[in-house]
Amino acid sequence: MTPTRDDLARLQGWLRQHTDLGEARINAVSGDASFRRYFRASVNGRSYILMDAPPEREDCGPFIRITRTLEAAGLQVPHIHQADLDQGILLLSDLGDELYLRHLSAQRADALYADAFSSLRRIQGIDPSGLPPYDSSLLRREMDLFRDWFLARHLDITLTEADQEILARGFDALIQVAGEQPVVFVHRDYHSRNLLVTPAPSPGILDYQDAVAGPITYDLVSLLRDAYIAWPRQQVLGWLRRYRERAEAEGILGGVDQATWVRWFELMGVQRQLKVCGIFARLYHRDDKPGYLGDIPRTFGYIMDAAARHSETAALHALLRGLRIEQRLLSTASR
Repeated sequence: MTPTRDDLARLQGWLRQHTDLGEARINAVSGDASFRRYFRASVNGRSYILMDAPPEREDCGPFIRITRTLEAAGLQVPHIHQADLDQGILLLSDLGDELYLRHLSAQRADALYADAFSSLRRIQGIDPSGLPPYDSSLLRREMDLFRDWFLARHLDITLTEADQEILARGFDALIQVAGEQPVVFVHRDYHSRNLLVTPAPSPGILDYQDAVAGPITYDLVSLLRDAYIAWPRQQVLGWLRRYRERAEAEGILGGVDQATWVRWFELMGVQRQLKVCGIFARLYHRDDKPGYLGDIPRTFGYIMDAAARHSETAALHALLRGLRIEQRLLSTASR
């Protein structure tokens, strides 16, 4: 949404009232998949980020709490200079706009992911108590988005009673696998559009306010089965092996063989990617945000690739293949 003059005047007035920065040049930076908007405020050669999160739509409390937790752990997150929960405005340090997605290439991926892995292990070393649990109810609600928004709304698919049962059993199996895993601090959207190339410690980390206590492979799925960039499976398996070895050496993980680790990762991926397809469809149909539609085929491809490899999701894979979803996606893209 393009900011209006009133929006800019309100933010300018807030800066004058709550800071000693004086008059600033304010430009929109971006929005995201929520109702938050971000602006860059430039003052005397220094740059800040203003987060504008309408309090009736967004609660900034979790963002503030988790920012302070991550900052205390030595991670690169935006420092909170000023917070006004009544108006939903926060003044943050500016970590720049060099998203990982812009820099990831075959030549740079190993180095960039090494930094991202190092920060992720530090995140996973934080005590997750006090965070909401990534429990079976939440995991199921997320997957229901796939059924309700992606299949029914986006693709206009009506499931039979038998189809519904297969889908439900598949969801049950994925929830069970999530429950097998060690519980850690989960960022929940640890991917190339929320990581920034910054001076050390890199990466800069964004969009963590929905953190939960959940399965250890979840953030690795977000990173390595990214909705916005794909890597060959063998390369991903190599990264996974090295991550497991380092996590075991650092005491984050123990006694997990590579086959189990990969199984956890791939089936956790199916859960996340079912959710993501549902969210992308909902953003389009409910929120008039079509920008994510082009990423659905990649995300759905991850589901089909992983689901075909594991007995727990064999029936789910057969159902989705029988619904000819890939062909339907091609058809909707050509409209």
